[in-house]
Amino acid sequence: MRETTPRSAPRRPVAGAVALLGLVALAACATEDTGPGDPSGPSGGTLSGELTVFAAASLTDAFTEIAEDFQARHPGVEVTFNFAGSSELAQQINSGAPADVFAAANTATMDQVVEGEGLDTDWADEHGHDGLVFVTNTLRIAVPPDNPAGIVDLADLAGDGVQAAFCAEEVPCGAATDAVLDAAGLEITPVTYEEDVRAVLTKVELGEVDAGLVYTTDVLSAEGRVEGLEFPEADQAVNDYPLGVLSASRDTALAAAWVEAVTSDDGAAVLRDAGFATP
Repeated sequence: MRETTPRSAPRRPVAGAVALLGLVALAACATEDTGPGDPSGPSGGTLSGELTVFAAASLTDAFTEIAEDFQARHPGVEVTFNFAGSSELAQQINSGAPADVFAAANTATMDQVVEGEGLDTDWADEHGHDGLVFVTNTLRIAVPPDNPAGIVDLADLAGDGVQAAFCAEEVPCGAATDAVLDAAGLEITPVTYEEDVRAVLTKVELGEVDAGLVYTTDVLSAEGRVEGLEFPEADQAVNDYPLGVLSASRDTALAAAWVEAVTSDDGAAVLRDAGFATP
């Protein structure tokens, strides 16, 4: 009479335990991947909110593509960009413009922000107090596809009647231009100084000038609307691009997640496709 329960009954708790262990294992697998495809940020929470990125104009195409993927992976996030000349962006940041991440086209411009508003202390302690260099870029001579002035090398920009466009001296592409002209021993006065490299590219695309000094990435972004000419002096002025999470960021975890996306394997592939060299 005491043995009224079937002998198989004691096995039920064991089956329940196995099921519970299975659920725990699945949960562990679900949280194990914290890469670009995971909807959680560095702290493990769900990413959401607005992210404002100030970035050099030459990063426009690559960052836009990375942002599309970033937002697709994190539907609660909205990325807003301010693309312009790096020096202008640095001035805006140091004047109190709201921004979470800054990506500059040279280290000197990042230094201005580091000395001004500064980078987030915790992020900088881990990644570098001068920002994290994530790509490099090199100048090219951009000419219209038919190259009406017959430009072959840098010295040709000094030819009679040749109209050239350069970046303003205070922006990184202008500083690089000065460096390559010094390396070549040339003094060239362009017909126009533009506020950023994309403005120089536009002048060439529209046929308003015979040539312009732009980055390799800008030539590729033009998709055949200009021809890019390599020249040896360009190796004397390779630009390092640093980025960092700003001290004034409203959401440093979200900002750090963006930096991780940019420097991830997927982000690096997008940047290389755009013409940047990556570490």
